[in-house]
Amino acid sequence: MLLRWTVFIENLKISLGSVRTHMLRAALTVLIIAIGIMALVGILTAIDSIKVSINQNFAMLGANSFNIRNRDMRVVFSGPGQSQVYRRITFEEAMAFKERFDFPASVSVSYFGTGSTIVRHRSLETNPTVSVVGSDENYLVTSGYELVSGRIFSAAELQYGANVVILGSDVAGTLFPGNEEPLGAFVNVGKNRYEVIGVLKERGTGFGFSDDLRCVLPLRTARRDFSRPAMNYSIAVSTFRIEDLDVAIGEATGLFRVIRGLRIDEPNNFDMAKSDNIAEALIENLRFVTLAATIIGLITLGGAAIGLMNIMLVSVTERTQEIGIRKALGATRKVIRQQFLSEAIVICQIGGALGIVLGILTGNIISMIIGSQFIVPWVWVISGVMLCFGVGLIAGYYPAAKAASLDPIECLRYE
Repeated sequence: MLLRWTVFIENLKISLGSVRTHMLRAALTVLIIAIGIMALVGILTAIDSIKVSINQNFAMLGANSFNIRNRDMRVVFSGPGQSQVYRRITFEEAMAFKERFDFPASVSVSYFGTGSTIVRHRSLETNPTVSVVGSDENYLVTSGYELVSGRIFSAAELQYGANVVILGSDVAGTLFPGNEEPLGAFVNVGKNRYEVIGVLKERGTGFGFSDDLRCVLPLRTARRDFSRPAMNYSIAVSTFRIEDLDVAIGEATGLFRVIRGLRIDEPNNFDMAKSDNIAEALIENLRFVTLAATIIGLITLGGAAIGLMNIMLVSVTERTQEIGIRKALGATRKVIRQQFLSEAIVICQIGGALGIVLGILTGNIISMIIGSQFIVPWVWVISGVMLCFGVGLIAGYYPAAKAASLDPIECLRYE
């Protein structure tokens, strides 16, 4: 056993010495392997970060909430006919549901006015990336927002469409820097002037977009100032108890079918979407990206394996006399084979370690952009190490076997 360890350590030293001797050649091979591992680990790290971000963002909506929409929530990357679009939800239908839904839950009706407006206060203004949402008194409950200061809309403001607004934290921070108080001030959202009555608590970014670049208006105000043809509304329901969610969905489905005048034999022409279902749909579709990343990484590693085999064959040719001397001193075929296999594996592991580090850094740059946490994909790190070991074993076996089969006399005569 001690002899085997001695031979292993000696082969490892010879491998590292050969790498140092042929630095440029070894560096190019290491770089090819590192790029393959970086592509694989980097993309998969980014995908894990996206999954975490998806779960975090939809968790903000609460596990006890669901939405009624006119579009189903299946998410696809390509292919026609994969997403069903139903008839739009009108204002009358949405308000009728809110009035008639007799269940222990909060119901909110909202309207997305625009996603590209400018908000101004005196000489300051935001970028044209602020979204405008019209909603009611239950918007904060059903959407997962909180107020850091101010209040929600009053019944009179909702009824008469008052010119009041609740600002997202990024909008308030841009227009009211320092300790300036936004409450009671007047801002221009688009072409209209509104009084600030509240500021939303910071929520952060999701999928590269900020949820804090938002202005919330009373529903009737948004309908009046940001109207467009065929306006569509969304209904959000948040139950008081999480265990009542499925019952509430059943009650809501039945009521909205009645409101839309559907017969018993007709299918639903609207979609009931739970927040966790949306997250699951998004994560499910990421498997295609994972598959593509794996294929890209394996193709790159295949090219690296071919390059490594070629370099090892050249190394065998250049070191023919060395092989003859080692055999003359008593080295067996097994020892020679292990020497060259060790060299191939060492080169692969150096490239793999470099690729793993670069891949984690690259993937977490994406994580920082989308506002997710730092991710270390231990499964893919371990897989990368094993993959590099396999590549070194496969690419180095034939050159090692060729070196082991050389005749020692012919090797000593080789020029």
